[in-house]
Amino acid sequence: MAENKDKLKDFEKSLQHLEKIVGNMESGELGLEESLEQFEKGIKLAKTCQDTLANAELRVEQLIEQNGLQQTVPFEDLDED
Repeated sequence: MAENKDKLKDFEKSLQHLEKIVGNMESGELGLEESLEQFEKGIKLAKTCQDTLANAELRVEQLIEQNGLQQTVPFEDLDED
C-alpha cells in the first residue's frame, strides 16, 4: 500500500513539473538551447506519466475482472457522456 502512495506522489510531482515546464516554454522567455532542454525533460516526464496511467488502467481492468464484473468501459468512452 505504501508503494502505491509513493507512486501516486511521484506521478503528481512529475505532472506538476511537466506543467511548470509547459508554462515556462509558453512564456517565450527561454532561449533556444534552454527551450530544447526543457522540451527534452518534458518529453521524458510525459512518457513517465503516460506509463503510470497505463499501468493504473491495467490494474483497474484486472480488478474488474477479478470481481466478476462482465463489462469494462474504456476510459475514452467515459468522456462522451
